[in-house]
Amino acid sequence: MIFEHEIPAGSRLYFGSTAKQKRTIERIASDLLENEGFEEIATPIFSYHQHRSVRDTKELVRLSDPMNREVTLRADSTIDVVRLVTKRLGRSTGQKRWFYIQPVYRYPTEEIHQIGAECIDGTLMQMLEVTMELFDALEVEPVLQISNIQIPVLISLEFGVPLEWFASMQVEKLLGTEYEWLGKLVKVHHLHELDSVIAEVPELLRPELEKMRSLVETCRGRQCVFAPLYYAKMRYYDGLFFRCFRGNTPLASGGHFINDDITAAGFALYTDALIEARTKGTNG
Repeated sequence: MIFEHEIPAGSRLYFGSTAKQKRTIERIASDLLENEGFEEIATPIFSYHQHRSVRDTKELVRLSDPMNREVTLRADSTIDVVRLVTKRLGRSTGQKRWFYIQPVYRYPTEEIHQIGAECIDGTLMQMLEVTMELFDALEVEPVLQISNIQIPVLISLEFGVPLEWFASMQVEKLLGTEYEWLGKLVKVHHLHELDSVIAEVPELLRPELEKMRSLVETCRGRQCVFAPLYYAKMRYYDGLFFRCFRGNTPLASGGHFINDDITAAGFALYTDALIEARTKGTNG
């Protein structure tokens, strides 16, 4: 029996203080992003291309269009923003910085509100700086986690370690391999630990670890940790990416990617987690 007041698990209802917080967060973000040269875009809720974004396609909510072709609800905004700007808008705009404020949907009924931005031909450092400016404006201090998807990919290709071990972070299996340096990489969280292990890893991994170090060194004064073996769920990340946390709650993520020969960098803030973080901050 479904009661009249019930809403599906995973869907969102905002009222009173939460509705006000959501509106405030979105206003602060849109004002800052416009001042940084971003233009707003709202992409369709339906998409033909979400399988190119989400690694586990079982998370997609599927429907059919009038021609009985499969469409899905928007599960990720990044690829659609870049694809629509470069392919559909084409020569009608030279704008390369775009932001969106819209939800995404995951199977079966999960609704995730996001504030995100993409910069075509942009660098991850530029987008990380904007992300940190947004957290400052929202008066939320996160822990910044830096990762590099090339590290687990290279380890899998060169040393035969299953990529699934990284995707599901099966630490006991990663610690149990014949590679002592891999066990040490599992335990890297801070800069001094990264510095101590770089000389011990295979040479092909060192440039990728150096990239992580360089990104963190430009974020002095921030709370930073490393997760060199973390493997992101998004299909499009091609190198460095970051996540931001308060406690164990993810507040944002971002990375660099290539899609159809278009290079870009972007990030997304998770509105519902930000509402909770700001509410707790206000309440002490």
